[in-house]
Amino acid sequence: MKFLTFVAILALMWLVGLFVFAERVRGFTPAEDPARADAIVALTGPSAERVNVAIRLLENDKGDRVLISGVNREVRRQELRALTPGSNRLFNCCVDLGFEAMDTIGNAQEIAAWARDKGYTRLIVVTSDYHMPRSMVEIRSAYPGVELTPYAVETPSLDNSGWWKAAVTARRMTLEYMKYLAALGRAVWTRVSGDAPAPVEPASDDQTVEEAVRP
Repeated sequence: MKFLTFVAILALMWLVGLFVFAERVRGFTPAEDPARADAIVALTGPSAERVNVAIRLLENDKGDRVLISGVNREVRRQELRALTPGSNRLFNCCVDLGFEAMDTIGNAQEIAAWARDKGYTRLIVVTSDYHMPRSMVEIRSAYPGVELTPYAVETPSLDNSGWWKAAVTARRMTLEYMKYLAALGRAVWTRVSGDAPAPVEPASDDQTVEEAVRP
């Protein structure tokens, strides 16, 4: 009986957590105008909207550069540029493409390596609303101490408060919640085991940010 009670409590906690997670996802949109950061990072997804949003933020001077992480290796720069509205000059000078990431963990590692190399410690993160919580956890785990500002792209099907009534939206939210819990678990284990990367060190008054974060 005690075991069944324990399982029931865990199930209830999981269910409450799912709805809290869903409200957090829905709260990311509409995205507020972000303060200026060092740079903007976009995690690629099923559509070009995340990339388009990141380019618009660059045009609005919300950062010095953009990294598009997780670009398909078969896609050429010119092909991606053709799908992206905005300034050719800005795209050519200030947009970097990352081809190594195959999943969200890879995105985080790619973003961390790029930001460290550039000396960036403040990033605007662009991805879909449901993907934002996990992305933030993974990036912080890969680059401890970095300052992240979420700028989420809305998923219309998840905007309805009754997302749990439709099989497609309920499945998407539940699957992402499970992935988020796994990301949290990995982040906690990394911290406890001492395997976390070195945190970002703020620049002192007599050194640049780039000098502060590079070994």
